Amino acid sequence: MMNRPDLDQWIAGWRGPILAALLAVLAGLPGLLLAPVLDREETRVAQGTAQMIESGDLVDIRFQDERRYREPPGANWMQAVAVQATGGPEARDIRAYRLPSLLGAALAAAACAWAAGALFGSRAGFLAGALMASTFLLSSEAGIAKTDALLCGLITLAMAALGQIYVRLRDERRVGRRLKLIFWSAAAAAILVGGLTAPFIIGLTLLTLCVADRRVAWLGRLGWGWGLPLTALIVGPWAIAVTIGTDGGFWRGYLAENPLWAALNGREDWGLPGAYLLSAPLMLFPVILILPAALVAAWTRRHEPPIRFAAAWLIPAWVALEIGPGSQWHEVLPLFGAIAWLASAALQRPMGRVPYLAGTALAVVGGVFVTIATLYALSEFGGESAHVWATPTIGLTLAAAGIGGFLMFHRLAIPAVAASIVLGVLAHGALAGVARNLQPLWVSNHIADELLDAGAHPVAGRLPGPVAVTGYSQPSIVFLLGSETELTDGRGAARAIAQNRPAAVEQADEADFRAALASFGESPVTIGEVTGINYSNGDRVTLTLYRPEWPGATPGGRP
Repeated sequence: MMNRPDLDQWIAGWRGPILAALLAVLAGLPGLLLAPVLDREETRVAQGTAQMIESGDLVDIRFQDERRYREPPGANWMQAVAVQATGGPEARDIRAYRLPSLLGAALAAAACAWAAGALFGSRAGFLAGALMASTFLLSSEAGIAKTDALLCGLITLAMAALGQIYVRLRDERRVGRRLKLIFWSAAAAAILVGGLTAPFIIGLTLLTLCVADRRVAWLGRLGWGWGLPLTALIVGPWAIAVTIGTDGGFWRGYLAENPLWAALNGREDWGLPGAYLLSAPLMLFPVILILPAALVAAWTRRHEPPIRFAAAWLIPAWVALEIGPGSQWHEVLPLFGAIAWLASAALQRPMGRVPYLAGTALAVVGGVFVTIATLYALSEFGGESAHVWATPTIGLTLAAAGIGGFLMFHRLAIPAVAASIVLGVLAHGALAGVARNLQPLWVSNHIADELLDAGAHPVAGRLPGPVAVTGYSQPSIVFLLGSETELTDGRGAARAIAQNRPAAVEQADEADFRAALASFGESPVTIGEVTGINYSNGDRVTLTLYRPEWPGATPGGRP
């Protein structure tokens, strides 16, 4: 077995962050490769990127004709680079759009390892990165083409640099320009990806530290004189361009989309306080077993500068999100670095009995959560292929919870964490296989596949686009069938047939479609039928796919 000096050599310096990043890639890669195109936010972001590439407009991001004001376009730019490097938007391969998310998860794990290694030692550093990399929430977001994993990576990098700056200034040590440059650059990049999320977390952390320390003089040494101009240099060109390009509409739309503003205006419900805490056993699985020790360390060692910083990063923002509007899981993801930081520090010292017992209980709860979720998905949407993947998912999940909990109960914290990480990452990979095989959920994918198999998809070149679709308007159908996809009614679908275009008609629109066909004098060819569940609202849908006669063919035949 490798002894401790050998282990230190393997994780010393930049090796620890690199190994943590590789673990994040391994944890997120199955979801990236296996998960079908997801509704709704993934395909809204990805479709915005596709249209940005097609139009050449890098500022005014749109979903079809709808402008997207939810966040700045930093993630779209990263996706565009990945897509252009892997074949272009014509392929509509969602895996290319997910690459920046995987990169963001790797960055988050590496940043955790880097900062914790500098403050607690190389072993604690690698452990922090490994804990961050293996959480189910980060691993899941790493395989989804949204902004959240990339934003988490940038915020974690900014906070990793800021934490080291804070500790050095508290100890009256010199802070080099490099740390400040990393902080300001990462914060500015995070603004381009997630808007006000980074300033919110950074600002709340700084305010908490100033109150806790009862001094603010150290803030003046963060490099504001050149840091703010650098931020303006990074963010400013886009801000000016989007203001001019949308006549100020982006800022009005962004404010309207802000959950707090929407809740104050009665357009969004306030969240249920405690929702994130109740979800923690699932979000933080398989390393939830170390959360009690992390919280104990945050309290008992709060006078240590690194611990104080991590607590100031985690607790105020988490509380604010708990009592604020909305309860989307990914909102707390940029705070996971603080949890990993605290947990790795806690593991470096003996713990009392309570953290071991509480960690054991949480490991079991987390395993039960994942198992119940898997069984529910199987019972509602699973077929034979999903059951094949479910067996290792449930087995590995229960093994992660059982073995980790058993070792934790016997006060073997580090072996418990190591076993949970290995088994949990494998369980998450198998869970991605389960998700891929929940066939009733992937209506858009089935429609696109049927059209491709029949040669009726516009990319086949036999029929012009766009495809007309009725009764089913999920963003994924637009992404898979093309930016010009026509979301219409029965008469619009009949008009598409008359114009020599294919159509997908939902059962409820069939009568109107048939009546309009008669008025146009058309008799289309039936390609097939797709039945499934629109999981955004729970409705069951049945769409029949039609094409006109092939151009130049005799009735019922092919050219």
